[in-house]
Amino acid sequence: MKKTSNFENGLIWFGAGVSIAEIITGTYFAPLGFKNGLMAILIGHLIGAVLLYLAGIIGGMSEKSAMETVKMSFGQKGGLFFAFLNVLQLVGWTAIMIYDGAISTSHVFATGHILWALVIGLLILVWIKIGISNLGKLNTVSMSLLFILTIVLSFKILKGVDFMSEATADAMSFGLAIELAIAMPMSWMPLISDYTREAEESKAATLTSTLTYSLVSIWMYVIGMGMALLTEESDIAMIMVKSGLGLAAMLIIILSTVTTTFLDAYSAGISAESLSKKVNGQKVGIIVTIIGTIGAIIFPMDDITDFLYLIGSVFAPMIAVQIADYFILKKDVTNCDIYVKNMIIWLIGFIIYRMLLKMDIFIGSTIACIVIVIILKVIVEKLIKD
Repeated sequence: MKKTSNFENGLIWFGAGVSIAEIITGTYFAPLGFKNGLMAILIGHLIGAVLLYLAGIIGGMSEKSAMETVKMSFGQKGGLFFAFLNVLQLVGWTAIMIYDGAISTSHVFATGHILWALVIGLLILVWIKIGISNLGKLNTVSMSLLFILTIVLSFKILKGVDFMSEATADAMSFGLAIELAIAMPMSWMPLISDYTREAEESKAATLTSTLTYSLVSIWMYVIGMGMALLTEESDIAMIMVKSGLGLAAMLIIILSTVTTTFLDAYSAGISAESLSKKVNGQKVGIIVTIIGTIGAIIFPMDDITDFLYLIGSVFAPMIAVQIADYFILKKDVTNCDIYVKNMIIWLIGFIIYRMLLKMDIFIGSTIACIVIVIILKVIVEKLIKD
């Protein structure tokens, strides 16, 4: 298999970060005011970046896909459970991204969103057919164009923002804002090893991928927040139209949707391969894209906050167990059928995360949950021997 360079990995994760979904999520921070919103975005992404890096290192060093690394902590059947959950979240993400892209593009041209959902879905299929190892030149052109267009968009929006704006009465709490900022990096955590395992230099590629994605994701969140502060709207396409971007608006929306959603569909295929060796990952990616396109046409998907929090509650305790096993305890139970201790610890972590969300703690639920689960895991492993 052809290995990917650091530059190619950087391009892949730049494409993951430039996303309409990330910009829309950024609009939710506007009621906090620019200064508090920016602080929550930065803190959340710092936490998310650390988790994303650790997940990528595990896969890169072991040369295993993301869901194969999960089997190192939860056993063969335990890993299948998380692979199944990951495929489900990726199908959901594929539909959400295509929906956001199609709705936004339809507003630019005052047309129905069905046509644009089909166009975006078709382009994603082209990306999947080309394959991750052969996207070099296409990605270079796409990302260069996206980079230039996004800079133009940034100037159009941020030049009129009041950077001293204060929080409004209906603003979410600071803790929930941090959680919402962590949620996007967290959603990529079960995927990153699918790419770092194919890198020429796994550690360097993981660092490049993490830094590139995190910085671009912060950029997208800030654009979204600035857009909402400036216009009191949350529709990125309408803002682009009012800014006079026209064709550039369409290119940003479609290219960013395709380059991001391709990763979701591609990784759904990789995760499905861990469910059965008979599965063809590329074919699964194609099926996921088709399902996502149909879902985007049929179902409204305007508010994804609950979906983001659900992702955190599933994958935060999962990575906590993996971090404890790989970096602290140096333990690998890949040959085990199902490692019951870790499954129970994960379930406890899931419940803890949901409880912490209701408590709305200042530092956010994710970091508190992960610290608790790691401590619990180490204690249980010391007290209860296999």
